[in-house]
Amino acid sequence: MTIPATMTAIDPEAAGGPEVLVPMTRPVPQPGPGDVLVRVAAAGVNRPDVLQRKGGYAPPPGASSIPGLEIAGEVVAVGDDVPREMIGQPVCALVAGGGYAEYCVAPAGQCLTVPEALTMVEAAALPETLFTVWTNLFERGFASDGDTVLVHGGTSGIGTMAITLCGLFGIDIIVTAGSPDKIAAAKALGATHAIDYKAEDFVARVKEITGGKGVQVVLDMVGGDYVPRNLQCLAEDGRHVSIAVQGGPTATIPIFDIMRRRLTLTGSTLRNRDVAFKTLVADELSRTVWPHVEEGRLKPVMDRTFPLTQAADAHRRMEAGDHVGKIVLTM
Repeated sequence: MTIPATMTAIDPEAAGGPEVLVPMTRPVPQPGPGDVLVRVAAAGVNRPDVLQRKGGYAPPPGASSIPGLEIAGEVVAVGDDVPREMIGQPVCALVAGGGYAEYCVAPAGQCLTVPEALTMVEAAALPETLFTVWTNLFERGFASDGDTVLVHGGTSGIGTMAITLCGLFGIDIIVTAGSPDKIAAAKALGATHAIDYKAEDFVARVKEITGGKGVQVVLDMVGGDYVPRNLQCLAEDGRHVSIAVQGGPTATIPIFDIMRRRLTLTGSTLRNRDVAFKTLVADELSRTVWPHVEEGRLKPVMDRTFPLTQAADAHRRMEAGDHVGKIVLTM
């Protein structure tokens, strides 16, 4: 296969609004040791991409300045220490950047084979939310069969993935969303309960739903004044897992109450973790979750696709907040 020297990519020269996301010509990246080069068929759009575009979330050292944290496509070249048998394989991958382009380098260990049950567009919508929800809700939050969890942003990519995984693993999930239509969508996707946070006090509703016991885990992407309210939703020995701070990076918390009820506050970011960690997560997902994908029981909830050249419109849709599920760019 002939690989061109240049490619079309979205690589803003300065921070700004969606209008900075214009197609440019960039050199095709070269795979280093342990890497593969993927001819990208589709790339997921995620909120960290929006933050990067605005100048608030710089790529980690060594990562591409091109946004995009998840891709799907065909392996067309491999670096040292990667079996040549990977060439020609359809894969999806979690990447630290570079997804908004016709070609992208990915660590081989962070790739998962795309089964026949998925389209490339669906495959591109999986890695970022799947890795995030698995490592935070299941590994850091220890959610397990029989638990009840609370997840904010129930119709986001993270929220819809959490609903799907909880359904597969026997966990009751309460989600919040911001409109009657989104509440209906979350319930249709399998949420056990859905709360309109604009019309109801989610703390009171969680206590009502759980008979006053509270939930075992809260997965929070809001931060700010949601944190002390989330703690009120937790059962004894409950776990609060923070994955974003859309509502603010600081919170005032009741320390004695945390001590008295033995609560755990934790959280993580994924993008800056090293390849070894992400490879371990990919291996675990391949054993525990990917069989459900291969059998067609786990698919991402899709909102809308946009051509790569319309990346600005994709970001406008995400920022408007009207989407349900994943937004994906196609090449």
